[in-house]
Amino acid sequence: MLEARLRKTFPPQPDSAGFTLDLEFSVTAGVTVLFGPSGAGKTLVLDSIAGFVKPDEGRVLLDDAILFDGASRVNLPPQQRNCGYVFQNYALFPHMTLRENLAFAAERRPRLERHRRVTEMLEKFRLTETAGRRPHEVSGGQRQRCSIARALIGAPKLLLLDEPATGLDAALRAEFYQALRQVRGEFETPIMLVTHDLEEGFELGEEMLVLCDGKLIQSGTPRQVLDQPASLDVARILGAFNVLDAEIKTLDPGRNTSRLQVGEFELEGTYFPGHLKGDRVRLCVRPEQLTVSPRQGKLEPNQMPGELLRAIETPRGMRLEFAGGIAVALPHNEYGRLRDSRDWVIHFPSDALRVV
Repeated sequence: MLEARLRKTFPPQPDSAGFTLDLEFSVTAGVTVLFGPSGAGKTLVLDSIAGFVKPDEGRVLLDDAILFDGASRVNLPPQQRNCGYVFQNYALFPHMTLRENLAFAAERRPRLERHRRVTEMLEKFRLTETAGRRPHEVSGGQRQRCSIARALIGAPKLLLLDEPATGLDAALRAEFYQALRQVRGEFETPIMLVTHDLEEGFELGEEMLVLCDGKLIQSGTPRQVLDQPASLDVARILGAFNVLDAEIKTLDPGRNTSRLQVGEFELEGTYFPGHLKGDRVRLCVRPEQLTVSPRQGKLEPNQMPGELLRAIETPRGMRLEFAGGIAVALPHNEYGRLRDSRDWVIHFPSDALRVV
C-alpha cells in the first residue's frame, strides 16, 4: 500500500506561470489511474514518488517503508525505493539488446538467478524471439513490453506508468492493455497509471484520482466518477457531459423528484440533496444518456426541441450536435432511421440529470 502527501511549488518565472502540487492520497492493490489534463501534475506525482523530484513538504510511505518525509528529512534515492517506472518513451538503453536491458535491471541478483529471471520475463512478455535485437530493431509494442518487463524484473513494490500508450496505434494499444492485464493478474503489484484518455482509464483502472491544477478534485472508481462528477471542473475534465444552466423550481424529497427550469423549458429530475428551491445550478448529462425523435405535435415531459447543427460519424456511432451546445450519441442504425427528420426533439431522462 502507498500513502502519499505531497506539496511542491514552482515559483513563477518571466515566461511561465507558477505551479503548486498539493494533494494527499493512498493506493492499494490493482490499477489506480491518475487522470487529468496536460499540466495537472500527474507526471510530477509519479516523479515525486519515484524519487526523481524532491517535494517541499509531505510524506511518502510504501508498505510501511518511509521513502520521503519532509519533517524528518528522509529522502531515499530512486534506486532504494523499490519502484518500477515505465516512462513515456520507454527509456530502453539503445546500445543494448532487449535481453541485456533486462539483465542490467536485474544486476543485483546472483548470476544464476539473474539469468533465470531474465529468461522467465522474456517468455512472459513474448520477447524470446527478439531478445537479441536492440530497441530500434523491434516494434513499438515489443519495446513497450520490454520496458514493462524491465520495470518488473526487480520485483518492485509499486509499478509507475507514465502515459505508456501515447502514440500507439489501435492494435498496439490493445496489445498494451493485454500486457497490463497480465501484470495485474500475475504479479499482484500495485500500479499507478497516468493518462488523460478516459476510455483508457475505464479499460484499465479500478480506482481513479482526478487531478486539476495540482489538486486532487475527486477520487473513486471510474464508474463512480463518471456517474457522479463532484464539480463542474470534473465534468469538464472528463469531457463527456452536456452542461446546462438551470434553476431549481421545486424539490420533493418524499417523492425523490425535482423540477428544473432550463431556458423556457422545464425538466423533471431526481431530488438533489443539499440544494434549495431557487438555486441556480449546472446540469450535467452524458450524450449517450439522451435520446432524440422527430417532433410530432406537443412536447412530452422532459423533452426540448433541438436545432440540429451537424451529425458527426464516430467509430461507435453518430454524434449529433444541436444548438445550445447539446450533443447526443446514437448508434448508426438509429440515426439512419431518423436522418431525414427536419424537426427534432431531445429527451432528457430524469435519472440521468446530475447537478454540480
